[in-house]
Amino acid sequence: MGPMVTVWNEFVHEREDDDAAAVYPDGIHRTIADALDEHGFETRTATLDEPEHGLTEEVLDETDVLVWWGHTAHEAVDSRIVERVTNNVLGGMGLLVLHSASLSKVFRSLLGTTGTLRWREADERERLWVTDPGHEIAAGVDDFIELPETEMYGEPFDVPTPDSVVFTSWFEGGEVFRSGCCWHRGKGRVFFFRPGHETHPIYHDPTIQRVLANAAEWATPAVEDRSTPTLRNVDPRERIEGYSSSIELE
Repeated sequence: MGPMVTVWNEFVHEREDDDAAAVYPDGIHRTIADALDEHGFETRTATLDEPEHGLTEEVLDETDVLVWWGHTAHEAVDSRIVERVTNNVLGGMGLLVLHSASLSKVFRSLLGTTGTLRWREADERERLWVTDPGHEIAAGVDDFIELPETEMYGEPFDVPTPDSVVFTSWFEGGEVFRSGCCWHRGKGRVFFFRPGHETHPIYHDPTIQRVLANAAEWATPAVEDRSTPTLRNVDPRERIEGYSSSIELE
């Protein structure tokens, strides 16, 4: 069995918008989960309207990487679940943040910024240029990925300076955007990937699916210790003159 990936999705657009339903009849989460299944991951899905949004403590404890897609219902996400997800990422769980989830409570909590940007819906062409070709997430990807019709996201993108920018987008209308960004938070790894508007079949694209699989592999915890960092007082490992320790040192 490969790493466990939980794909979370609001699952609102696909049930309320005919155009979105035509592209993702079973939901964006199902399309992504099926693609990751084919790449050797064990997957499960979770949605907004499930108890605890499908993200119980047990589910997150078993999750190596959480994929998060959100757009229209950011404020409906319970802050208790946001804190639970944040703590799990700090403790080592990987997180893939997709498209408009840059405005999600989870992403903002971990990055400490607004995640805001400029946008336009004009069904324009996009080229995602690989700007860190040596990065694991870019493995198997050519110089760029071309998408014929996308929603534009443009700079400035209000995020902390990324540890790496794997993809940078150019749009037909002239804008550019840091579309594939990596951060380390605590013991966890976070990857933001811009493509994925709900009325475009972007998550059906084999190269996009390859990027998501690469990112899930990169974000999988490298160590078994998934404990959240805690504040604690410790005894010294060596003797300190004048310090009274509760342990015996040889």
